[in-house]
Amino acid sequence: MKTVSEILTLSTQYLEEKRVVRSRRMAEGLIAFVLGLKRIELYQQFDRPIVESEQERVRAGLKQLGKGCPLEYILGEIEFFQCRIQVDARALIPRPETEILVDHIVKRMQGFSHKTLWDLCTGTGCIGISLKKQFPSWSISLSDIAKDALELASFNARLNEAEVVCYEGDLLAPFAGKKADLIVCNPPYVASHEYFTLDSSVRDYEPKIALVGGSLGTEFYERLARELPEYLNPGARLFLEIGALQGSALKQIFSSPIWCKQELCFDWSGRERFFFLEMQQLSRVSS
Repeated sequence: MKTVSEILTLSTQYLEEKRVVRSRRMAEGLIAFVLGLKRIELYQQFDRPIVESEQERVRAGLKQLGKGCPLEYILGEIEFFQCRIQVDARALIPRPETEILVDHIVKRMQGFSHKTLWDLCTGTGCIGISLKKQFPSWSISLSDIAKDALELASFNARLNEAEVVCYEGDLLAPFAGKKADLIVCNPPYVASHEYFTLDSSVRDYEPKIALVGGSLGTEFYERLARELPEYLNPGARLFLEIGALQGSALKQIFSSPIWCKQELCFDWSGRERFFFLEMQQLSRVSS
């Protein structure tokens, strides 16, 4: 019977042979999941024996990882901004960068009264659900064109006891005749020609519809710039996640004078990742 330490070493070696990125991190995550531990607890139980049934589960997971399957899909659930989010092939895996986006919104909107927020292209629902947990009085709706992704988002809302409304439809189509104070959107922003350069663990497992935004990758932002004004209350705010190096294009796309503020923000690696806008108040728009 092998110990945690031995299994971790062997698992890391196997993943390195398969050229899996961050092999030790992946092995730690898988073994911790199988044993019902946190990663840090592995190092506190290095001499713990791993029984055969546990080893079988580790082997099965290693085979999937070796083929490129994302660890998150194997685990089936992640923690996202103090929420439990189920993940599977119906939607993109929430990234740490998106947690930064939520953190920006939370810090900027503290103290604001009741708001109506729409989370467009919601995927797993992680953004809207985590914001509902932070701001229970807000009226929050999730929308996605993919029915199966929306079913996943709805499940995650129930899992986190977050009272949100889910709408199926293309971008703003489900909100005809309605207006919002806040809109957050993490749309597909990969250019068509960039798709084949993505890591195989992304390209072969995560839904293409949630990745590719058109030939340029900025098409969804162009649509938002055209269509959004009639859906926004005066002074509304827009929070976007964007692709690295898209900042200049976004400034041009959202150059209309209805936007009184533009702000480009960066992720922990110093890459362009977020774009925030604020709409003019009614008196200024009318003048």
